Amino acid sequence: MVELMLRLAPEEGYTRALHDGVTFMRSNRALPSTPALYEPSIVIVIQGRKRGLHSGKLYVYDAQHYLVLSVPLPFTIETEASEAEPLLGLALRVDPQLVAELAMGLEEVRGATQPLPQTLHSTPMDSRLADATLRLLEALSSPEEARLLGASIIREIVFRVLMGEQGGGLRATLSQGGHFGRIARVLQRIHSSYDQSLDVTTLAEAANMSVPAFHVHFKAVTSSSPLQYLKTVRLHQARLMMIREGLSASSAAQRVGYESPSQFSREFKRLFGRAPGHEVRHLKALLSLAPAVGAERGLAL
Repeated sequence: MVELMLRLAPEEGYTRALHDGVTFMRSNRALPSTPALYEPSIVIVIQGRKRGLHSGKLYVYDAQHYLVLSVPLPFTIETEASEAEPLLGLALRVDPQLVAELAMGLEEVRGATQPLPQTLHSTPMDSRLADATLRLLEALSSPEEARLLGASIIREIVFRVLMGEQGGGLRATLSQGGHFGRIARVLQRIHSSYDQSLDVTTLAEAANMSVPAFHVHFKAVTSSSPLQYLKTVRLHQARLMMIREGLSASSAAQRVGYESPSQFSREFKRLFGRAPGHEVRHLKALLSLAPAVGAERGLAL
């Protein structure tokens, strides 16, 4: 798998795979603790190690453990890697329709269960999931195989994850019913409309909850208040625009919905530890970014 990954991800940063929804990642050096924003995804590390911190809890994912995120979450990560042993991995974007289809099939066979929803978890890799990952890397090395076999192997990987140690929690997380499902839909709205005027009352109505109940359930899922989460998403998106599109801080602030450039700069520095211009220069010095940014939208491998 390492040999395949070195060919599939020849440069540092993110490389788009031949199949939509799969992104390769590579880092030839250790990277310090950095705020990032993760999409719902399955992250499989082939070589190296990553540590993530969310809500005071540490998650380790490496060649023996994969990471699953069921909703978009702000996250702080650091990477263990070197020139001799670069970090190599791939991220599969979670397709809710595929998960729902497989979950329904499992319920028909196993019966409905009520496990506790989980927003993210690190789970030991087993031999069947490792075998499916190897076959996916082989298929993605060939345009024909990627087109004809890629989707079926990805389906198998999602199935293996749902059958894994904490798959029941993931199935419950992505279900459309209950409080968790309603909060998940609100998170999707925030990520698609972060540049628009959104307030807690509007978001609570979208979740069909009272404002007090919405606050409680939102924090249970994200470990953040609704407005703090929205602010974090806007700041991450602004940082991404400055890196990828070369926007100035004031232009990026306006694009993501800030009316006050000075407020944007203050909150940006509070989150990332650097002023916008310094942060952009820092990230450009850390990584030579590939054109595509995958599951870790915060630009931190």
